[in-house]
Order: sequence, then C-alpha cells, then structure tokens
Amino acid sequence: QVRLVESGGALVQAGGSLRLSCAASGRSFSTYAMGWFRQAPGKEREFVAAISRGAGSTYYAESVKGRFTISRDNAKNTIYLQMNSLKPEDTAVYYCAANRYGSGRAVVPDVYENWGQGTQVTVSS
Repeated sequence: QVRLVESGGALVQAGGSLRLSCAASGRSFSTYAMGWFRQAPGKEREFVAAISRGAGSTYYAESVKGRFTISRDNAKNTIYLQMNSLKPEDTAVYYCAANRYGSGRAVVPDVYENWGQGTQVTVSS
C-alpha cells in the first residue's frame, strides 16, 4: 500500500493557475498508475486525469483537456497536476489516487485502492 498526501490547493481567480502535488510514501511507487479526481459540494466524485506507471501515457477528462497536465516523478514518489486557465466550475476538493498495476486510463473511482485526504481548490469569478 501507499499513503498519499496532497498539497497545493488554494483560492485563485478565474484564469489563474495552480499546481497540485501528491506525495506517496511506501514501497514500489512505480508499480502504481495514478489519478486525480475531484468532488464539488453536492456532486459525485469525478475523474480528472490519470497517468501510467512509467509516465508514458496520460488521460484526461474532456472538461480539463488542454488546460490541465498530469505528470509524475518516480524518483521523488510524487505526482503533479498543473492547472491553467482555471474556471469557477473547477472549484472542488481534489484527490489523488493509486491503482496498483493499473493501465493509467481508469476513470472509475472504485478501481483505485488508495486515496489521499484531498486539497481544496477554489476558483473565484
């Protein structure tokens, strides 16, 4: 298992940028495909982006494609979510998640075995 801790959430104006980080502790981080999800008040948790174990492939929700970039540094046991051109509808708690031996294209939360505690992103209009 891995323990995940997100950071980087903040209040930002529409059109601004943020970079979220997710640090993993535990063994064999490179065996985990990783994902970012978000959950707004009163809504279900939704997929944002995913990355394969070796960072060779990435996958995005249509709503963030072209604005968000997921990346990972296996030497630092960390993944990132660079968020540009932020919109008020991006406001949510953002979670990172780990899927051991996953493909890096899983969009269903139940596939992921480990989750962080979340970090709040608020985009003001």
